[in-house]
Amino acid sequence: MLSIAENLWYGLQVAEMTKEKTQWKEFLEAVSVLQWVLTFLFLGVACIILMVYLMFTSLWPFSALYFIWLVVDWQTPERGGRRTKFLRKWRVWEHLRDFFPIKLVKTAELNPNKNYVLGCHPHGIMSAGAFTCFSTESCGFIEAFPGVRATLAILAGLFRIPLFREYIMAAGLCPVSKPSLAHLLSKSGKGNAVVIVIGGAAESLASSPGVNTVVMRQRKGFVRVALEFGADLVPVYSFGENELFQQVIFSEGSLGRRLQDLFKKIMGFAPCLFVGERMAFLPYRSPITTVVGSPIPVPKSVSPTEEEVDHYHKLYMEALSKLFHEHKVSCGLSESHKLQII
Repeated sequence: MLSIAENLWYGLQVAEMTKEKTQWKEFLEAVSVLQWVLTFLFLGVACIILMVYLMFTSLWPFSALYFIWLVVDWQTPERGGRRTKFLRKWRVWEHLRDFFPIKLVKTAELNPNKNYVLGCHPHGIMSAGAFTCFSTESCGFIEAFPGVRATLAILAGLFRIPLFREYIMAAGLCPVSKPSLAHLLSKSGKGNAVVIVIGGAAESLASSPGVNTVVMRQRKGFVRVALEFGADLVPVYSFGENELFQQVIFSEGSLGRRLQDLFKKIMGFAPCLFVGERMAFLPYRSPITTVVGSPIPVPKSVSPTEEEVDHYHKLYMEALSKLFHEHKVSCGLSESHKLQII
């Protein structure tokens, strides 16, 4: 149960988000969201092009020195990264939050003397709920869970992109790789909450308005990691995540789907064909409610057996399903709405 202070805090947050907005406020929100979308789609490619271009100009020493720095600093992302409060507290993230709006809901306490693996669902197109709630300070995670430090783990390949890696590390992002997770859960003390978007690229291809499908029946690596380090599992569901964009869904076996699967196999992420409400890239103003469930106690087992992994994977799926059905009506879904786990 939430305390009176926490209920008051959530009430003030909702009131702030729902009060009438001026045209200037709406403009700031739209610009903030647009920069986030364009950053997600194009900043990595732009950084690569820039560094290659500079190699053929009089500024080539800059690129050369940076690549030397890149080699020296190569392991930093897997050693906790280099987060900065300045970037995580940018005012732009508050405008991003208010655009939809995005709200973080707490259902249980997280003990700051323990570590956690938070599984976030669904991926959607861009994981707006996960990014805003766990990689910025705009949704009040620190206030809701004092003493707990959230780290969103994303595709490891992104940390090999020059310049772009500095930006995402400053936001507190880390690679979703075994060395990175091991560092966060064993060498960074207690009170660490590693957030993993379990469904990944495969789940993004199933993202569509009105659909709540999560890909996780065969995804057990996060459970194995939790067992190896004795980190409790916490289900998280972002209601409304799939409502932000309209996506072209290719049927299984079609040429379009085969090309998407091939690209995903090579690059690690899937190219989604989507469109937003305005200017193609601006998403629909659909509320996102990210609900953090109750922790599932997990014992430490350095070499977990398949039976142990399957047991806690089953408990996790049951907890996720329970979390979805307990909150779906309050988050705008009908009582008959089902969660599909594939």
